[in-house]
Amino acid sequence: MAIGRFVHVDLRDLWKHEEYDFSKWLEQNIDILSQTIGMELNVVQREKAVGAFSADLLAEDSEGNLVVIENQLTATDHDHLGKVLTYLTSLEAKSAIWVTSDPRVEHVKTITWLNESTPVDTSFYLVKLAAFKIGDSDPAPLFTVVAGPSETSRAIGSERQDLANRHLLRLRFWEELLQKAKEMGVKSHLGVSPTKENWLSKGAGRSGLHYQYQVWLQGKTAVEFYIDTGDQTTNQKIFEELMAKKADIEKPFGEPLTWDRSDNRRYVAIRHVIDKGGLRDAEQWSQIQGAMVDAMDRLVKAFRPQVNHLSTWE
Repeated sequence: MAIGRFVHVDLRDLWKHEEYDFSKWLEQNIDILSQTIGMELNVVQREKAVGAFSADLLAEDSEGNLVVIENQLTATDHDHLGKVLTYLTSLEAKSAIWVTSDPRVEHVKTITWLNESTPVDTSFYLVKLAAFKIGDSDPAPLFTVVAGPSETSRAIGSERQDLANRHLLRLRFWEELLQKAKEMGVKSHLGVSPTKENWLSKGAGRSGLHYQYQVWLQGKTAVEFYIDTGDQTTNQKIFEELMAKKADIEKPFGEPLTWDRSDNRRYVAIRHVIDKGGLRDAEQWSQIQGAMVDAMDRLVKAFRPQVNHLSTWE
C-alpha cells in the first residue's frame, strides 16, 4: 500500500493578499474554522469599518453574539494584537479569533492571559494556519487552536476576579475603619494607609512587634499583638516573657486573650477575636469596626507598659 506524505505549501502561493484573497476565501469557507474552534460561525460582513480601520471579518455565533476575526499570513505582531482588542471592544463583540501563520510565544501568553483575566463571557482564540498537500492533491488548509478559552482558564479568571473583588472590599473596609478610629479618638493606627490585605498593622515601638487588626470574609474579626522579629527563638522568648505577665495584661484589657503559640511557625500572636461578622457583612460594618477600634484601644493600653520593659531590648 502506498502511503503519501504531507507536503507543506507556502500560504502566499494560495493567497497573495490577506485582505483581498484570504479573507474572501475564509468568508466562503467559514465552516472549516467553525469546526476547528467548536463554535458555529456565520459571517455578517467582510471588512467591517471600525473608525479609520476595518475588521477582516465580522461574524455571529449560534447565540447571535458578535465575533471579530483578524487574519495575518505572517508572524503575529503587536499591531495586529492591538487591532484584535480594538475591534472587540469597539464592536462590543464577545469573541475574537486571531488567525496567523506563525504565533509568537509572547502572543500565545497574551491570549492565554486575556482568557484568564477578562469576563467569563469573553473569549479569545489564537489559531495557527498552515497548508499541506499529498502528492499531486489540491492543497488543503489546516487550522490549529494554539490558545483559547478552557475550563481551566475560566476557573483561573473567576478566581482572579474574586480575589480582585476581595481586595477592593478590604480596601474599603480599612478606609472606613480608620475613619471610625479617628471619630472615636483612637490614634493607635494614625498614619497607616488602607491595604488590600486581610490585616492592618502598626508598629508597637519595638522592632518586630505590631498591633494588628484582622478581618475574615465572614463571621469574625480580631485585634492582636503580633510578634515576628525574624527569629523564632527571639519570638518565643518575648512571648514567654509576656505570658508571665498575663494577668497584668488581661486585667486592663478587660477580658481574657487567646495566647497563640506554635512551634511549627516563626511568628506568635496574642489575639482577641470579635464574633460580630466579617468582610461580607457590609451592612454591619459600622458596628464591627466600632468594636474593633474599641478592642484595639484597650489592647494597646494593656501591652504598652509591658513592651517598654521587655528584657530583650534592655
